[in-house]
Amino acid sequence: NFDGPYSDEVRSFFIQNALYWVGEFQFDALRLDAVHGICDFSARHILLELNDAVEDLATRQNRRVYVIPESDLNDSRLIRSREIGGFGLRAQWNDDFHHAVHTLLTGEMNGYYADFGSIDDLVRAFGNGYVYSSRYSQYRKRTHGNASYDLSPDKFVVYSQNHDQVGNRMMSERLSSLISYEGLKLAAATVLLSPFIPLIFMGEEYGEPKPFPYFISHTDQTLVEAVRTGRRREFETFQWTGIPPDPQDETTFQNAKLDRSILQDKLNAKLYEFYGELLHLRKRIRLWIEKPRQRNEVMGWEEPKVLMRRVWTPLKQVCLIFCFHKAPLELDIPLPTGIWTKLLDSSSEDWSGLGTRIPDIIESKGLLRLALAPFSCVVLAKDEDKV
Repeated sequence: NFDGPYSDEVRSFFIQNALYWVGEFQFDALRLDAVHGICDFSARHILLELNDAVEDLATRQNRRVYVIPESDLNDSRLIRSREIGGFGLRAQWNDDFHHAVHTLLTGEMNGYYADFGSIDDLVRAFGNGYVYSSRYSQYRKRTHGNASYDLSPDKFVVYSQNHDQVGNRMMSERLSSLISYEGLKLAAATVLLSPFIPLIFMGEEYGEPKPFPYFISHTDQTLVEAVRTGRRREFETFQWTGIPPDPQDETTFQNAKLDRSILQDKLNAKLYEFYGELLHLRKRIRLWIEKPRQRNEVMGWEEPKVLMRRVWTPLKQVCLIFCFHKAPLELDIPLPTGIWTKLLDSSSEDWSGLGTRIPDIIESKGLLRLALAPFSCVVLAKDEDKV
């Protein structure tokens, strides 16, 4: 009750709760769950009031605190500035990016994944933020979202896995149980080398194989049965087979615990190292935080399922190629004339890959033919000594 009789006390309770986490426990950020479920028709929306209260406390404590909403509406007003009628929240979780990556990696096309599956979707995500911005959604049977192309990339949080996208599967499988080792590296590169704020789900950085099932510990048996029934209904549109684990069973919780001992395995250790390399590369090339239109180019090839992003300044250029093709291929990439240095190839044997066919130094004459390995990422830089 955020806008009805006696709602002042309810609003105050939520706002004081947020301030408690930020003030008492010194949290740097709060993620607001499913804000599309909040009904507030008052003149000042609860999200505005809560965000203002958090920002005021952060200012008084000389801190930076971020309020980050999760929303299913693709409504950019949440993250637009107050000056132009937005809510001024820091950044939004972007499920569109996840769905675009997930469908390309797994081939799943059921449930809400029916709206995704093409390279064009990922091109839209890289270029615009939302994939669905005033586009017709087959899953929803209506036009969905509004424009986000003019927003800074740091207004979006992206991921290839999170607690919802794993825990809300029937069997709660992580990507490590759904795709190949090469696919895991490609997923990591797509997220960490995107211009957006990357989110890493606990355990993905070393390929944790254990599931992350949805679990509860309620004492009200009516509520327990309601959760069980609701979970089963949620899976109907996905046409998954099997019996979901009982969320009330303690073994369901126990099965969700991480097993970091598998870091002793060579492939898992190498994947962990690969994540570190991607983070190092993201820091090394300071182009990810800029997105002027004339310095950012994103294009895709649908048939081989390849995306290329090129970003540049007057002194340097970087080209990122993400290949979601299932077999080796050769592709002509439009690349400005000059000498290019390979900074990364996920298919390299250094990363326990299938072996790279791309030399360390390449000369482009405007069109460069590259031999791409299946499910791989390649990063090239021009004038690398200045990067």
